[in-house]
Amino acid sequence: MLFTLTYTGENPADLGYLLHKNPARPQTADVSFGRVHVFYTETGPERCTAALLLDMDPLDLVRGRRASGGIFDYVNDRPYVCSSFMCTAISGVYGTAMSGSCAKKQELADTPLDLSAGLFMLPCRGGAILPELLFEPLGYEVHAEESALLDEQFPEWGSGPYINLTIRGKVRLRDLLNHIYVLIPVFDRQKHYWIGEDEVDKLLNHGKGWLPDHPEKTLIARRYFKNLSSLAHTALDRLDNGEAQAPSPDELPVDGGTLFYSDKDEPSGTVADADGNDKNDEPAVIPRPRLNTQRLETVLGVIKESGAESVIDLGCGEGNLLRLLIKEKTFTRVTGVDVSRTALEHARDKLKIDRMPEARQKSITLFQGSVSYRDKRFRGYNAAALVEVIEHLDENRLDTLEAVLLGDARPGILVITTPNIEYNEIYGMSRFRHGDHRFEWNRARFQSWAGEAARRYGYEVSFGDIGEADAKLGAPTQMAVFIRGESPGPGDLPCA
Repeated sequence: MLFTLTYTGENPADLGYLLHKNPARPQTADVSFGRVHVFYTETGPERCTAALLLDMDPLDLVRGRRASGGIFDYVNDRPYVCSSFMCTAISGVYGTAMSGSCAKKQELADTPLDLSAGLFMLPCRGGAILPELLFEPLGYEVHAEESALLDEQFPEWGSGPYINLTIRGKVRLRDLLNHIYVLIPVFDRQKHYWIGEDEVDKLLNHGKGWLPDHPEKTLIARRYFKNLSSLAHTALDRLDNGEAQAPSPDELPVDGGTLFYSDKDEPSGTVADADGNDKNDEPAVIPRPRLNTQRLETVLGVIKESGAESVIDLGCGEGNLLRLLIKEKTFTRVTGVDVSRTALEHARDKLKIDRMPEARQKSITLFQGSVSYRDKRFRGYNAAALVEVIEHLDENRLDTLEAVLLGDARPGILVITTPNIEYNEIYGMSRFRHGDHRFEWNRARFQSWAGEAARRYGYEVSFGDIGEADAKLGAPTQMAVFIRGESPGPGDLPCA
């Protein structure tokens, strides 16, 4: 991933003094998640450009290294995009420049300069208007270029959720670096480290002098904390009360206290509109449950009502639904399945299976598997759940999924949830909610698919909404509940 800084003006090579990096000597620094290279691509009489290149090993992200939390699947975009890893690299390599200190050129460091910055492959989860909303109020000229098509053979898939962003303005270098540091996570809405109360101090420190007056400060706070509403409210209250003084960056730890990286956590009830106002915020004394919480509780309620005693969670991730299932004494057999071994290890740790009584341990099973392949271990369950799973598959694999689950495994009840793409308009998203979604369907398309699958395999299907519904666009999550009919389906017949 690449970040460039360009200074045009008198003696542009003075950028080397401001960054404390010699233009004549490339430099490399080791960080816990890779290597950072700083070099100059041009040092002419009119322009000077410094480039920061972050080189990461994608395998290290999965092997449990402390710096990444070991929370990524092998297929992920983190080594190739500008993310919170880039923020950590910037603060580590350009930390003195961010503080505004330059003993040899302090007057220049305190002066607004003609600067431009380039962020390449920046995740832009929020629509094409987001760069203008965030950077134009800070006085920048903004140019955003969408990434290429995901696949030239399938132009209908569109381009990826990434942009190449260039901003230009007359600004102090320290201000530009702090703007970039704060706003990269606002674009991406993901962080690689633990978020805790100290993250509020970090935001106020780097937002000092500009964030309190930014017209989109509510939007920035929500997305910076990935809709952790308690932290966002704390930050906004302190901003409104003028409490923007905070410790220096060197006094703030990088890692906090709450792991918050999950592709199943979509934007929840407190969403900011284009003017930075809450669209559906409630008083702090009556917090609305997050969408993922509502989703899991709804699925749990449907399965409990069915009278099921055995349940299999297909695509269980780190075990959020499993944690609810094992608390219910009515479920005598609970199984979690996922394609990611790392996710299963995290699920085992979170569920504390090893600390359970031996009899309870025997009733809980975790194993690696895929809903794209027939597996006899999927059979024999009263209920099965696919919570936010199908959108991660290619659409041409759904016929196989139907055959595997409805045709072969044939649970008594199957509950499937998936995003409603119509509702993305509420979130200000022009495309999918997450970069690894292969598709998202509107309500008509989802119901058509589910209805055909149910008829094909001898099931009846009903539909429900999860989350606060909009009168026109529906609810953020849509749900299909398949109930097996009396007549045998293909999976009930002997195999040839």
